[in-house]
Amino acid sequence: MKDYSDPAFPIVGASADNQFNGMSLRDYFAARAMQAMATASNSNPNTIQPTAENAYRWADAMLKARAQ
Repeated sequence: MKDYSDPAFPIVGASADNQFNGMSLRDYFAARAMQAMATASNSNPNTIQPTAENAYRWADAMLKARAQ
């Protein structure tokens, strides 16, 4: 499986330790998953934390599928 810290939008010529690599691919996948979940729900404040945790579960599953 690829490293979770791989950048979502790498900059050509940027080094691995460059601070401008942007968000990780895992964070990008989680943000997109959470966006979909928030749009589909009533955005109850009591469900924010569980929704965020679930978004990372989706992101991990997407990364696993991507590695196959």
